[in-house]
Amino acid sequence: MHFSQIKGHQETRQLLINSVRQNHVAHAQLFLGQEGSANLALALAYATYINCEDKQPHDSCGTCSSCVKMNKLVHPDFNFVMPVTSTKSITKDVLSQKFLTEWREFVLGNPYQGLNEWMQYIGAENKQGAISKEESRQLVKLVSLKAFEGDYKIVLIWLPELMHPFAANALLKLLEEPPAKTLFLLVSQSAEKLLATITSRTQIVQVRAFTEEEVIAYLQENHSLDQTAAYQIAQLAEGSLNAATKLTSEISSDYFSFFTDWMRNCYTYKFDKVVDSSEEFQKLGRENQKNFLLYALNLFRKVMLYGVDESLITFLPSNELDFVQKFSKVITQANAGQLAEELNQAHYHIERNANPKMVFVDSSIQIAGYLRNAN
Repeated sequence: MHFSQIKGHQETRQLLINSVRQNHVAHAQLFLGQEGSANLALALAYATYINCEDKQPHDSCGTCSSCVKMNKLVHPDFNFVMPVTSTKSITKDVLSQKFLTEWREFVLGNPYQGLNEWMQYIGAENKQGAISKEESRQLVKLVSLKAFEGDYKIVLIWLPELMHPFAANALLKLLEEPPAKTLFLLVSQSAEKLLATITSRTQIVQVRAFTEEEVIAYLQENHSLDQTAAYQIAQLAEGSLNAATKLTSEISSDYFSFFTDWMRNCYTYKFDKVVDSSEEFQKLGRENQKNFLLYALNLFRKVMLYGVDESLITFLPSNELDFVQKFSKVITQANAGQLAEELNQAHYHIERNANPKMVFVDSSIQIAGYLRNAN
């Protein structure tokens, strides 16, 4: 993995590169970010840069012997520890090392996936993954050896918050007395679940969520989506590329057009068209219905923000901007909360398998009343 393969995060990239170039590499670093963020990708790119034999000002060279091995995740000085569990093929002595082939395929395929995807990938069925106490012995063994080729031996621990207490205490001892030329890169989504003594002994690299623009660019490049589809997914993904990837197979219609038609019909009391739209809403299927209502809530939030101060909206396609400008004129302090609550209630009922046509028509009647009262 190279920094150039990661969308955005220029500030974090430069921070990591500078630490290497200035020889200020902390022996233990905690890459903290939500699921679907760039925390694992940045840790991989950082490890690649550290052992690169021909470091460039802004990235690893990508062609030296170290980079070639790192790109395949087979560098002898780069080790992994991750949550695992027993499967049909591995029933005992369940350790990370036995899952390295699957792990490499999983990460190289998409470094933005989460624990559920990893468990499914290894065929864990409904079992929970964890970093067992037996893993601590393997960890001590890993760091007792000197680096074979690179400047550093690197141990990347994915989701250390899932460590058994015994393993966590073994890691703590290693962090207190770090072996020479050994780096620990912890990639976490929930630092509050880690031992405070572990967190205090790491240098925290806070990894922000992806911006909407970065999610859009990723979807266009990796999933060949047009800007409209990519933008609508970005509204729902909340900065997670894992969520965005899942949504590419869930969204099957133009949410924006459906929403604007819906609001216009409500505003003009065209309930015959509302009933027709309820038929279309039902055809979406439950997941699409839920996603549409979340999209509607997100767009409605932007309408409210625009009404307060248009500078609060940093990015909108031209067609949505035109709608937001016009729709914001009928949103008042009196009806804003009511409209948002109605959309929330609709999502609540759909999630609990209520009849989608009834939910849609009932919400439409309520929304129409709130919009009419704005005049």
